[in-house]
Amino acid sequence: MIRLLLALALTVTALLVPAPAHAEPTHVRLDGVDVRLPEGSRQVVTVNHTAGYRARITFWALTGDGWAARMRATDGRIGYGGLVVGHRRRQNTGTTPTGTYALPWAFGMHERDDAWKLRYRQVRRGDFWVQDNASAYYNRFRNQRQGGFRWWLPGSDPNASERLTDYRRQYEWSIVIGFNAGQVRHRGSGIFLHVNGRGATAGCVSAPRPFVARLMRRLDPDHRPVIAIGR
Repeated sequence: MIRLLLALALTVTALLVPAPAHAEPTHVRLDGVDVRLPEGSRQVVTVNHTAGYRARITFWALTGDGWAARMRATDGRIGYGGLVVGHRRRQNTGTTPTGTYALPWAFGMHERDDAWKLRYRQVRRGDFWVQDNASAYYNRFRNQRQGGFRWWLPGSDPNASERLTDYRRQYEWSIVIGFNAGQVRHRGSGIFLHVNGRGATAGCVSAPRPFVARLMRRLDPDHRPVIAIGR
């Protein structure tokens, strides 16, 4: 009898053990966009190309009932060169890479808001996003005083870096997209989710100012947020 009760207890205990992490789906399709989910991801931004340089951008959260759309912007933008598969992208082509990428941190023109959970850096004078293919800091945020890249190159040069203060409107809030984190030269750098400008982007994803402002308050690194860009 004791052995039987012990066996029953062990069976009940086994039923109460949570499913292992690898049992979670690794792919999901949201608003027509394929998303590759990292383990533990509970927040997704989808970018669904609609026409021209326009896109529908949706913020999703994982709930007990599945993925729920929390915010949507129909006036999103992509690059003037359209979409291209991420590993085929080339620098200075105005293309936006398709695929799923992390949203690890953000920068912008304002002081940090206590409501933001993402790591954040306020832009200062002399801050650049390095696009110099000869630099060890390619596809990195760096100040010209730190050196290590040719910040003085004119904008017409293919290795010219981006002076962040030149884009105060677009980079009021800018969420870094983890494209080309491995610094593959000539693949492209500085792909962000930022505030809309007047038209298409140079390869980034952009959305209306209110959408980005709200997104800054919702993204949580503990939920491993990602962005999925599709057609």
